[in-house]
Amino acid sequence: MKVFNLCCAHDHRFEGWFSSEQDYLAQTAGSRIECPICGTKEVQKLPSAPRLNLSRAQTPQRAQAATAQQEWLTVARQVMANTEDVGDGFADEARRIHYKETPARNIRGVASSEQHAALIDEGIEVMSIPLPGILKQPLH
Repeated sequence: MKVFNLCCAHDHRFEGWFSSEQDYLAQTAGSRIECPICGTKEVQKLPSAPRLNLSRAQTPQRAQAATAQQEWLTVARQVMANTEDVGDGFADEARRIHYKETPARNIRGVASSEQHAALIDEGIEVMSIPLPGILKQPLH
């Protein structure tokens, strides 16, 4: 088993576990690795060295970044668990809920920036939260 430190184009850092170096290269070539934070497939392997456990201290900045990423993933999972995915019909469904044409409930989906702006102009409260595709799949 190979564990590599990976980093996406947005500087989100995470580990990738692979059966071998060849497995990592094959997944990279097939664009099958994506950032668990933002979903981008622009991922690179970071240089690594043998771990020498000389001190338990992490650099404060790295520890804060790791904590922030974990907190964001927790919030994203809560959003996924407590909302109904209405897909591309988000704007229409948000309007139906707002105008009481359908029962009120928490929804999520896809809306263009123009649709988002139109909903705000109509007084419909919405927010954009980018969710990585990996969260839409069952977790094992």
